[in-house]
Amino acid sequence: MADTKPAAPPAEGGSGLDLDENTIETNWTQVTDHFDNMELKPDLLRGVYAYGFERPSAIQQRAIMPIITGRDVIAQAQSGTGKTATFSIAILQRIDTTVKKTQALIIAPTRELAQQIQKVVIALGDYLNIDCHACVGGTAVREDIAKLNEGPHVVVGTPGRVFDMINRGALKSDSVKMFCLDEADEMLSTGFKDSIYDIFQLLPAETQVVLLSATMPPDVLEVTKKFMRDPIRILVKKDELTLEGIRQFYIAVEKEDWKLDTLCDLYETVTITQAVIFCSTRRKVDWLTTKLHEREFTVSAMHGDMDQAQREVIMKEFRSGSSRVLIATDLLARGIDVQQVSLVINYDLPPSKENYIHRIGRGGRFGRKGVAINFVTTEDVKMLREIESYYNTQVDEMPMNVADLI
Repeated sequence: MADTKPAAPPAEGGSGLDLDENTIETNWTQVTDHFDNMELKPDLLRGVYAYGFERPSAIQQRAIMPIITGRDVIAQAQSGTGKTATFSIAILQRIDTTVKKTQALIIAPTRELAQQIQKVVIALGDYLNIDCHACVGGTAVREDIAKLNEGPHVVVGTPGRVFDMINRGALKSDSVKMFCLDEADEMLSTGFKDSIYDIFQLLPAETQVVLLSATMPPDVLEVTKKFMRDPIRILVKKDELTLEGIRQFYIAVEKEDWKLDTLCDLYETVTITQAVIFCSTRRKVDWLTTKLHEREFTVSAMHGDMDQAQREVIMKEFRSGSSRVLIATDLLARGIDVQQVSLVINYDLPPSKENYIHRIGRGGRFGRKGVAINFVTTEDVKMLREIESYYNTQVDEMPMNVADLI
């Protein structure tokens, strides 16, 4: 083990940095505004588009390339701006899939987030034959050890279990070339600090370090000073996507079967303006479109199974206003901005909390007002609460006069 790592966490207090508590000075301004220009492996690029990304978000345009070059990177961006895919794409680009050893280690503060990151890595790496293992507490240690012995390319986990597995010799750290800390601000202020330092100590000295954080408090900056070699610092301002100005409501529909009638009751309200209705799967989009056509409602639909030319025609009709209601999957939630949409209906709640802001953030862009209506079944209540706490927002029951608000 090289002796460049500190033996213990630094003392609390003065970091010796002349930065304000929540600031990080950007020292990297290069922007790559298309995935096609990132020189990604063809099968990774396929995975990126299949996942539903059209264009990189602000943080992806700035941070993917420097991470791929192997530099230490600290990126500050708000939740919901595409951070997970930023480091996932960069990691997948750098992994050698022919070598059956763990080459990237991602640490997250909660089991749920770790498992969510694992899903993103697997989805983006769909055509790469990538092996990604979630190493989290609350699962059988023996199974973890067996899986880690196979040498998964990427391990994403929580600090306690990861440290335990490295200590037991199950998680071999000698081939790790990338160490990524997601939600670093949360991790380093919630008692994980010591275990993060302990893990750092057990990694090869030349390991690339990538930190992602919504804020940059002094303890995060301390880590950058101690462990990162001349890091690239990237700050993406909060105003990229926001929920301000968007009124959010829910309609309690006890069962899935009741959603269709609820939507039909709302239809006159919906067509006052232009609306996007989000469903969770392509099949559901097709089903709902058929059902509404049967009831003689005019709607158009769009999802990832359609070819690009078809999607462009549909978007053109929608942008021009000749089609007023568009039913779509999350494909549309990212990267397509329709100026005049002031109503978004989540027929299904999004599968991940991050996608919520991408969906309803369409509705109130650039300070305009918008309304979002969520159909919530009994099973969805927990997810709605999670969305509220994640975005520190409130979703109220829909009032009778919702038409006046649109």
